[in-house]
Amino acid sequence: MLDDSDDIHPLFSGAPDTTNFRKLRKRIVRQVREAVDDFGMIEWDVRRGEGDGKKPKWLVCLSGGKDSYTLLAVLHELQWRGLLPVDILACNLDQGQPGFPATVLPEFLQKMGVPHRIEYQDTYSIVVDKVPAGRTYCALCSRLRRGNLYRIAREEGCSAVVLGHHRDDILETFFMNLFHGSRLATMPPKLVNEEGDLFVYRPLAYVAEADCEKFARDMNYPIIPCDLCGSQDGLQRQQVKGMLDQWERNAPGRRQKMFRALMNTRPSHLLDSGIFDFVGLSRGTPSSTAADDGVPDLR
Repeated sequence: MLDDSDDIHPLFSGAPDTTNFRKLRKRIVRQVREAVDDFGMIEWDVRRGEGDGKKPKWLVCLSGGKDSYTLLAVLHELQWRGLLPVDILACNLDQGQPGFPATVLPEFLQKMGVPHRIEYQDTYSIVVDKVPAGRTYCALCSRLRRGNLYRIAREEGCSAVVLGHHRDDILETFFMNLFHGSRLATMPPKLVNEEGDLFVYRPLAYVAEADCEKFARDMNYPIIPCDLCGSQDGLQRQQVKGMLDQWERNAPGRRQKMFRALMNTRPSHLLDSGIFDFVGLSRGTPSSTAADDGVPDLR
């Protein structure tokens, strides 16, 4: 898709005509394209134009938040440029939260000419009934939402469920697992669901939350807040977010350094004997990192 106003998707109509916005838009588009390429979100036969010639179909999940609006717009831009050979179906799961503005997303998607499906499932009542007082809703809410999205993807003939989690979500999840789950793990940019029939993609994996916020605000998208979990105080994720915000203020760029670390792991310098054969390590077979004791050089 070109920047010519006569050749632009409705999702970008009214985009600010400023240098800063153009730089922001190009940066996000570049980062999404890199994530799609780096993590193999397009199958090789599709890239080469082989197979049955049928494009994969992605179910792009739209919550009404800044991240999912950004995701939807950027994927459409890549599709228009011929850089994303997939069909896109936007989907919003209305979970029955009191006060949810049910008409906002259907009207927006229709106005923008985006193929979509709106699904109503009252998971809110289930979550409120099952979660004890004082506990957070996130885990059960997410599980119910994911199950419905998988079902919808199958009904629509989609090969992948595409989510709007960004770089900061991935970092926060890493620390959540570290502090509360006793494991080194996070949201992967690409995975296969437990049933083995659907991919789950996160094309915003390289994109900073601040960039999503600036983009959605500049585009004046009709943001719908999540009042279900946002109304609960003391969420562990909010505590982790606050910690990362403070680190970033103290040392700008630290978030990106930590994110890069997730892409630069050394199993031989961790303690998991399930991924590195410590028992079989002998003096006669030094590794390439033998001289590195794992202590960072902070000089």
